[in-house]
Amino acid sequence: MTALDSPPAAAPEAGPALKIGPYAVDPPVVLAPMAGITNVAFRRLCREYGAGLYVCEMITSRALVERHPKTLEMITFDADEHPRSMQLYGVDPVTMGKAVQMIVDENLADHVDMNFGCPVPKVTRKGGGSALPYKRRLFADIVSAAVRAAEPAGIPVTVKFRIGIDDDHITYLDAGRLAEENGAAAVALHGRTAAQRYSGTADWSAIARLKEHVRTIPVLGNGDIFSADDALRMMAETGCDGVVVGRGCLGRPWLFRDLQAAFAGEPIPAGPALGEVAAVLRRHAELLADHMGEEKGLRDLRKHMAQYLRGFPAGSDLRHQFGLVSSLAQLDDLLAQLDPDVPFPADGEGPRGRQGSAGRVVLPEGWLDDPDDVTVPAGAEIDSSGG
Repeated sequence: MTALDSPPAAAPEAGPALKIGPYAVDPPVVLAPMAGITNVAFRRLCREYGAGLYVCEMITSRALVERHPKTLEMITFDADEHPRSMQLYGVDPVTMGKAVQMIVDENLADHVDMNFGCPVPKVTRKGGGSALPYKRRLFADIVSAAVRAAEPAGIPVTVKFRIGIDDDHITYLDAGRLAEENGAAAVALHGRTAAQRYSGTADWSAIARLKEHVRTIPVLGNGDIFSADDALRMMAETGCDGVVVGRGCLGRPWLFRDLQAAFAGEPIPAGPALGEVAAVLRRHAELLADHMGEEKGLRDLRKHMAQYLRGFPAGSDLRHQFGLVSSLAQLDDLLAQLDPDVPFPADGEGPRGRQGSAGRVVLPEGWLDDPDDVTVPAGAEIDSSGG
């Protein structure tokens, strides 16, 4: 018996399912929204491997209120997708309240997750994303506005944030307390600062400290979950109520099957052979083609190719051709050149997705002067969705 198909060493004790408002999330696993990734096709692919909560790409409150066509297209959900989970980005309490009211009035989603974790410079330089929780009162006002609009319809609002701007400006304990006090149904912490972006190692001890401070709502942990065992370790080490999985499932949607088994105390399945990976890739292509049309869908699939083929023996020329695929027929020809019996490689495990390097966080001038300033940051209410 290999390590891959052996029983998990630390299966969690049976207990109540994670609840996000009225919704049970069992196993306690949430797919993190990822720009350009977690569209309806990818969410369906992941859902086919296991239960959990699957969040769509980031939607900006201003773009939603102004009914930008691309944004309205991005909030597509499958007929059987429930609860429908939408992540909202915003910096203005008024606009956020209007966006959530629109979600309620037009029955656009069943759950709203608020993004205060984005570390991208184009966002933080305007005071948005992971820069915003530093402004404690403004952060609280935005959460409160969303909750007030959502509450009459029974729509739970959750809040995701990072440890802070950098090591000198830590905000997560205040953010957790304020989210809890203002009616959030749960909070999720990515165990990195904005300055770290996706580099280095996530600090799971911060998740444990947040769990000690936030006592009345669930606390979810995010960061460096690349296997089912990682999820079990995070739960055991931090006491968190659930896990948020992002980059770990790129090119590997069967991670949700592994997570389902691990949380049930069952053996974690062995990684798929190349033939099964090819079938998953083909299924992903079909779903994207159904959602976007064949040409656009296959172009969108290109970004996933390296992750699906990671560690498998495939020559550079073949990999290059996969990166240029533009039709299902062409994809089928390429998949036929793969050896279906090649076992899942050890190199296919471990960290994946963008990591990059740490760097100084670019902030608006004077941003750190007054954490109680409630002025809405100028120009940060971006009008396009998806990140």
